[in-house]
Amino acid sequence: MYRPRKRRMDKGNCSTLTNFILMGITSKLEMKVILFIVFSLVYLINLVGNLGMITLIRVDSRLHTPMYYFLSHLSFCDLCYSTAIGPKMLVDIFSKNKAIPFFGCALQFFISCTFVDSECVLLAVMAFDRYKAISNPLLYTTNMSSRVCTLLMAAVYLVGLADALIHTTLTFHLCFCQSNTIDHFFCDIPPILLLSCSDTQVNELAIFIIFGFIELSTISGVLVSYCYIISSVLKIRSAEGRFKAFSTCASHLTAVAIFQGTMLFMYFRPSSSYSLDQDKMTSLFYTLVIPMLNPLIYSLRNKDVKEALLKLRNKSWF
Repeated sequence: MYRPRKRRMDKGNCSTLTNFILMGITSKLEMKVILFIVFSLVYLINLVGNLGMITLIRVDSRLHTPMYYFLSHLSFCDLCYSTAIGPKMLVDIFSKNKAIPFFGCALQFFISCTFVDSECVLLAVMAFDRYKAISNPLLYTTNMSSRVCTLLMAAVYLVGLADALIHTTLTFHLCFCQSNTIDHFFCDIPPILLLSCSDTQVNELAIFIIFGFIELSTISGVLVSYCYIISSVLKIRSAEGRFKAFSTCASHLTAVAIFQGTMLFMYFRPSSSYSLDQDKMTSLFYTLVIPMLNPLIYSLRNKDVKEALLKLRNKSWF
């Protein structure tokens, strides 16, 4: 796990910051041009894909099922945390003034943390939803009623908000008595802790315990759900039925593997292997690339979504 350099707190030099300076991704001009073009395109696809998915699920009555209800919230989470980070990062690539207000930095971190954590929990809820759909399809709509789905989503956002509030409070109450330059393209915990001259052990412990618990519980929930799913699928006699059941889970498993794998690498790799440049590249992947990939993963492998898109296109042309 990442551990920042320790500094002894000097209360006499502790100052109240009004803003931070984000150094951005790179200082090389040729790389700036390439990164701006690539990630402008990535963010555009992200916006179109996730807004399109949310709109499609709302307007097509055939997609008014628990699975697509959760999928629309997945798109909403992707859209929120990528938008909290992406536009500012793109503007800063060529901007000379890369300052972000102190409270703006706290807000950016709070929003991104809320929806990243919510997505972690939501992926586990979606695995539970697939288990209910495959293990007992006749009672699926009863077990996963609109009330149950609403309560599950309320719990998802509550976990995200609580975790974000704890980390935001702990991080932005630290003492900053030297530089205000964050060697990153957005306000994230590791580079901010590096600037603090306070003792950051409580912050590190909070990351390890709270986020570690969220990761462990959600990954365990996914694994347990899929153990039951595999057991239920193996009881299906027809090969076509087994293939259909597995295919409905393929997109979700792909999204879980990409997202959770990146989160584990980001926050739980050994401190000896920590690198700010590596951290930036990993952050780019989970803040912009993954939100772009999710709607593509679910739409390209989903027959219902493709049919709904075709129906909507035909209506538009008509």
